[in-house]
Amino acid sequence: MTTTAKISAALLILLALSSCANTIRGVGRDTANAVNATQDAGRSVDRAAKR
Repeated sequence: MTTTAKISAALLILLALSSCANTIRGVGRDTANAVNATQDAGRSVDRAAKR
C-alpha cells in the first residue's frame, strides 16, 4: 500500500467512527424525546379523566 492509500484508509475509518458516535447520540436524544412525549400524554389523559 502506498502512503496515500494508508492515509486515506485511516481518514475513512475516523469518519466512520465519528458518524457512529453522532448516530448513537441522536438515538439517545430521540429516545429521551419519546419518553417525554409519552409522559406528557399520560398526564393529559390523567387530567382529562379527573374532570
